[in-house]
Formats: sequence, C-alpha cells, structure tokens
Amino acid sequence: MKNLAACLVVLGLLFGLIGLALAANTAQQTVTFQVDAIDEVSVSGNPANLVVNTATAGSQPDDDTDNSTSWAVTTNGTNKKMTGDINVDMPANVTLQVNLTAPTGGSSAGDVSLSTTAADLVTTITQVAESGLTITYTLSATIDAGVVAQDTRTVTLTLTDG
Repeated sequence: MKNLAACLVVLGLLFGLIGLALAANTAQQTVTFQVDAIDEVSVSGNPANLVVNTATAGSQPDDDTDNSTSWAVTTNGTNKKMTGDINVDMPANVTLQVNLTAPTGGSSAGDVSLSTTAADLVTTITQVAESGLTITYTLSATIDAGVVAQDTRTVTLTLTDG
C-alpha cells in the first residue's frame, strides 16, 4: 500500500511537471523597427592642378583636363540628383567644367560649367550603392582672360531630391 501511494505521488508530480512545461512552451515579444533615408556621397581626393598654358598659333588656348578622382554614392531613396557648385565664380573668360559618370540607372548631364548656382550633374539616381565613378574636370580660358594667377575654388557636390 505504501508502494502504491508512493507511486501515485510520483506519478502526480510527474504529470504536474509535464503540465507546467506544456503550459509555458511559447513566449512573444514585440520588435519595433524602421529604415531611415540614407543619402551618402564621397569623393576620392582632389584633382591635380589645372593649368592652361598652351595653344596652337591662331587658336584659343588649349583646355586642361583631369580625371584622376572619383565619387561614390549610396542612397535608398528614389529620383535623387547630384548637383554641383563652386564657392566663388570663376574669373571672366575662364570656365571650370565638371563631368560626373552616372551610377547605374542615373543620367549624367555631361560637361557642366560650374558657378555659385547649383547645377544638375547627374539625375534619376535611385536606390544605388556604387563607387569608383569618374569625375572629369576641364579648365578652359579664352585669350581675353589674360594671365590669371593661381587660385582655388571649392567644388560642392550635393545629393538631393530630384
């Protein structure tokens, strides 16, 4: 009889523990998330000095070009564009142009003369992450520019809504 009672107690405890284990086999949590707008642009460095110093007799001076730098872009947005401007306008009869290679799906405006007013350089930039995109600068001057001492301009590239 004692053995039967002991067995019943043990069985009761076992079934009780199994019941507790089965009652607690799930749990829930609420996870809150979001993905913010990502609009990043960078450049690889500064181009070499641009110098207009040659011409063919009877012709305007030869342009100087540099394509040694590149740019990179990451955006999860749609219909973005890259604009460019310089901090101070160029001297009279001197032009600084920039040409950005477009990322996949984008459209380059080609050679664009820079001024203090932002100009579209690349349009229709949508959800892309690319680097190593070539930047080409071209400096040109007419005879009427005369001699212009070495100077600098800061070029600002801005990724914005298209």
